[in-house]
Amino acid sequence: MYLSAGRVADAAGGVRRRVPLRSVARNIAPNVVALGAVSLITDVSSEMVTAVLPLYLVAGLGLSPLAFGFLDGLYGGASAFVRLAGGHLADRRTGHKAVAGFGYALSALVKPVFLVATSVPGIGAALVADRVGKGVRTAPRDALISLSSPPDAQGRAFGVHRAMDTAGALLGPLVAFGVLSAASQRYDPVFMVSFCFAVLGVVVLVLFVQDRKGTATASVRATLAVLRRPAFARVCAASLLLATTTVSDAFVYLLLQKMADVPVRYFPLLPVGTAASYLLLAVPLGIAADRLGRRRVFLAGHAVLLLVCALLLTPLGGTVLLVASLALHGAFYAATDGVLMALAGPMLPAGTRAGGLAVLQTGQATAALGCSVAFGAAWTWWGPHTALLAASGALAVAGLAAFALLTNRKAVA
Repeated sequence: MYLSAGRVADAAGGVRRRVPLRSVARNIAPNVVALGAVSLITDVSSEMVTAVLPLYLVAGLGLSPLAFGFLDGLYGGASAFVRLAGGHLADRRTGHKAVAGFGYALSALVKPVFLVATSVPGIGAALVADRVGKGVRTAPRDALISLSSPPDAQGRAFGVHRAMDTAGALLGPLVAFGVLSAASQRYDPVFMVSFCFAVLGVVVLVLFVQDRKGTATASVRATLAVLRRPAFARVCAASLLLATTTVSDAFVYLLLQKMADVPVRYFPLLPVGTAASYLLLAVPLGIAADRLGRRRVFLAGHAVLLLVCALLLTPLGGTVLLVASLALHGAFYAATDGVLMALAGPMLPAGTRAGGLAVLQTGQATAALGCSVAFGAAWTWWGPHTALLAASGALAVAGLAAFALLTNRKAVA
């Protein structure tokens, strides 16, 4: 499908020259594929838990939307500041693979805790530990992808990785649904199978991923100094604004379940729709980002998320609302997740790339925590419709501000 000649982006994400797209395909490094396999297996494990958790907490334990918003924000934001530590350690002689491996192992070891944690504090502690593992590994992993790929194929490399990662996200809820059905809707077997997949992911990382050692001179000051780079600082500011107004996945699925009248037993399958769309679009949008400019695709992705919010505010229901919302939700992730890393990575020196990406990801995770708590509070006090209306307005304003930041003359395409 993508066989015609196309323009290839330079290291900063702008258009540089025309080359056959077949030649770009050969630039996907084996390390990227190996890391994709690790992410695929690990995401099966993670998404098994994520798929059942919202319903378990709200319907099973009877949490209010405000309490759930706090836990959901904790789940997304607990990894925020450990990302900085993980990125900094990876940039030093510790190495990217060792730090990422520690993060994957920590997330694997915490999975059995869900078997015995029955209270909100216990589940919260397990969620924090799991997300700490994710926070530690994310920046070193993305730095490995970036360092293993040529500048003109960053979007494609991240697209391939995110496609494999999303294949795991697609399979995870399906496995959870199958295990729940076989186990008469008991959650313990879900957590045990999730643990087994997580351990397998660590094994694949150890055996097949090649390391990139950091430098002994990498320092905290050097890591934080990346914010003095105007183009990178603008990318960080734009992503922070947008993350502050992005409704979390869990709330999107709870809204869809309510508005499309999805039977409770099918709730774990809702993330499958998002994952399927993401899987289909990750590589094409990664290619588009390399050809057309990564910032353009990134901004367009948030416009798509605004469409999801608009759909949820309409009187539509049933299959039309369900299919359209999940398809657009997946398109949002395909246009933003890996594309943002592909945009930011080449702006950073190799010696501080993991730490610099960690700075960016920390801002996003912190903003996500605040957004989840605020949206949960708004839902509790005003109801879901008013809360979503307010979030949509905030996202529109943030999108305009991000557009101004990223299209500034000093920003990079």
